[in-house]
Amino acid sequence: MDCRNPEPAMTADEQAIRTLHATWIEAVNLGDLETLDDLMADDVVFVGPGQQPFGKSAFPAGFTQAHQQFDLRCTSELDEVTVVGEWAFSRATDSLWLMPRNGGEVVVMAGHRLTVYRKGGDGRWRYARDAHTVQPVAPPPRA
Repeated sequence: MDCRNPEPAMTADEQAIRTLHATWIEAVNLGDLETLDDLMADDVVFVGPGQQPFGKSAFPAGFTQAHQQFDLRCTSELDEVTVVGEWAFSRATDSLWLMPRNGGEVVVMAGHRLTVYRKGGDGRWRYARDAHTVQPVAPPPRA
């Protein structure tokens, strides 16, 4: 008799959240604002250190400005995904490299992210709330 506890099978909704998360990160790296807009609920709210919460209408300006100033590369590892009915949340560990387009020092940022998703009437999951702690990481000391 095998008494080991196998990992529970991933539900279709959990897989949809994981795919949504991966699509979001890919679109961030590509600067694909159209895809990001489609992945957000109309009433989405973003919260981050040192800034006021903002919604969908304010997202494009900040995103476009960041991509104009930097070549950026974001990675995000999902640590947890939980689905409860028409709501879900994920917890992730993020890293962000900002390479100035006009030269200069690369800025490395890292932190954690908590995202809340809502399933719409069309059956699609979208970002509803997103809070992160991503902040600059001190560069390693030079030898």
